[in-house]
Amino acid sequence: MPHSNLHTVLGASGAVGRAVVDELLDRGLPVRAISRSMHKSGIATVPADLLQVEDAHRAIRGSSHVYLCVGLPYSALVWKRDWPLLMRNVINACAANHARLIFLDNVYMYGPAPLQQPFDEFHPQQPESEKGKARKATLDLLKSAMDKGTVQAVIGRAADFYGPYATNSMLYVSFLERMLKGKSPQLLSPPDVPHTYTDTVDVGRALVTLALAEDTYGQAWHLPVGPPVTMQKITEMYNRQLGTFRKARMIPFWLQRLIGLFISPLREVREMDYQFRYPYVMSDRKFRERFPEFEVTAYEEGLERMVQGFGSPKTLHRSIAKQETG
Repeated sequence: MPHSNLHTVLGASGAVGRAVVDELLDRGLPVRAISRSMHKSGIATVPADLLQVEDAHRAIRGSSHVYLCVGLPYSALVWKRDWPLLMRNVINACAANHARLIFLDNVYMYGPAPLQQPFDEFHPQQPESEKGKARKATLDLLKSAMDKGTVQAVIGRAADFYGPYATNSMLYVSFLERMLKGKSPQLLSPPDVPHTYTDTVDVGRALVTLALAEDTYGQAWHLPVGPPVTMQKITEMYNRQLGTFRKARMIPFWLQRLIGLFISPLREVREMDYQFRYPYVMSDRKFRERFPEFEVTAYEEGLERMVQGFGSPKTLHRSIAKQETG
């Protein structure tokens, strides 16, 4: 059994990590926030490098629940090198402390592309992208540990998310960041292809909901998403929020390939373009049937919160220093 009722959030300075911390605080639960660095976060965190065995054990020591919400640089090489090591360290530290693990997963391991519509938790896992292969290898490590009884874990699998602090979100990089600078949205995909997104606040709420339910462990769950939406509709919603009349423009695929030769982030995105070339609709039916009372944030509300978060001075997160026990 866990040594105490302590919820530890790994990657607490990220967009989802912050949302998990907020949800735990709202529920009155004791929280420890872990981040690799203390320098760029508005929340009180304990620094730890989870790629180091000692740091992982120190960060997780005494925890009852551990939320793995870490984000690594968006690089296939980094993911192949670091994700398996990080996962092993976290699994071993959780096992040593009899802590339950709540893993924020993505949907990159599904394949081949294009995916079934809609796709659910039982979709084949035959990824064609290098980042997808890295994530599947990491997930296989966790599933093996779960099957062996090494760790009790639940997997929350998120669609592309958006919200405050989500600086890597397509809905920020391609839309809001540019529009706040007086520029038009710049798309990497056709504006009329439907896609599902999830709000970071909903991700935080959903992960804690899974963590506190006894019957969710040992399974993967698609976290709740909004209805399919096109980039054209997103543009219209942002225009209403900002009082603008911008039109979204797509960068031709041939030009993307050319630019990708010189710009690494675009080159990394290119292998994932099947998510936007084709309809990409994730089914959250399993989660909704188990938690019918869970209300999903409407896109208009979520985008308004995102505009407020990025368009006005950021307020500091609530401090959890007084609750820190380790």
